[in-house]
Amino acid sequence: MATMKALVYHGNERFGVVERPKPTVSAPTDAIVKLSKTTICGTDLHILKGDVPSVQQGRILGHEGLGTVESVGAGVTGFKPGDRVVIACVTSCATCNMCRRGLSSHCMSGGWVLGNTIDGTQAEYVRIPHADGSLHRVPTGVDEDALVMVSDILPTALECGAMNGGVRPGGSVAIVGAGPVGLSTLMTAQLYSPTTTIVIDIDLARLEAAKKLGATHVVQSGPDTVRQVMEITGGDGVDTAIEAVGIPSTFELCQELIGVGGTIANVGVHGSKGEIYLDKLWNRNIAITTRQVDNITSPMLMKLLEAGKINAKALATHSFNFSDIDSAYVSYQAAAETKALKVIINFE
Repeated sequence: MATMKALVYHGNERFGVVERPKPTVSAPTDAIVKLSKTTICGTDLHILKGDVPSVQQGRILGHEGLGTVESVGAGVTGFKPGDRVVIACVTSCATCNMCRRGLSSHCMSGGWVLGNTIDGTQAEYVRIPHADGSLHRVPTGVDEDALVMVSDILPTALECGAMNGGVRPGGSVAIVGAGPVGLSTLMTAQLYSPTTTIVIDIDLARLEAAKKLGATHVVQSGPDTVRQVMEITGGDGVDTAIEAVGIPSTFELCQELIGVGGTIANVGVHGSKGEIYLDKLWNRNIAITTRQVDNITSPMLMKLLEAGKINAKALATHSFNFSDIDSAYVSYQAAAETKALKVIINFE
């Protein structure tokens, strides 16, 4: 039996590269993709911390990737061996009730399964169920380090952040968290022409990156955060507050920053409960949205990358070979020291 190398989760923050059987087509709608690039996501770190109990020991991690189709099942009509593809982090059958409603993340036979309930993309090969609805053909002439961001963080930022947050022309936006998803949210929010974009983080290097990517204001998180945002907005608070960290304190901060009639959009993955202060919000016409990415905007985002409208390449700060993926995780986990944003893992 042919084997491959894969990064496997062992539980209790333990993981490592092992030999695994190379996946094969097991359903007519499957495709086998040979990986060229994958990445490490903040969600992978949540898994290692035990925040995602659906991930069992022995699972190959990863839900982002770009590569070449090696083989397809008889039912795959949109792709053939040799096609260069981006893998959507969400698997979509495209036909069930949820997919027809645009809720691919809740696909009745898919959703977020890669690196969660089935083996993922941090391996030399990966099996993609429902390939026709879960792969996107790579456009020519676009940097592949930028294109791999279409797997997850760019559509997550756009769909869960800017779109769910109701960002609008002339509006004001506060993004709490300047990690890769927060910075992607900054980039995609600018597609809607807000006049004020405030990025909040404790890390000065990430705030500097936010300035370079178009933030009109940056605020270092601390005791004066709310006061500074209120000064920027003339005491009104922001129209949209986007939580891009995934811890209770940042979600609660968004509640302090939001203005009357505003929208709080949660993007972060939360492993513990957070409080909603209804005694302060009940009469302020506030909306709170949650969402898991559906990857419905991925084709549009690839067109924007092709046209040079989004600088996703700026997020790819570190690059490692798959043989050094342990070091890549160390670098990503120590982002405050390494200044890592998005870590690219190369197989070729």
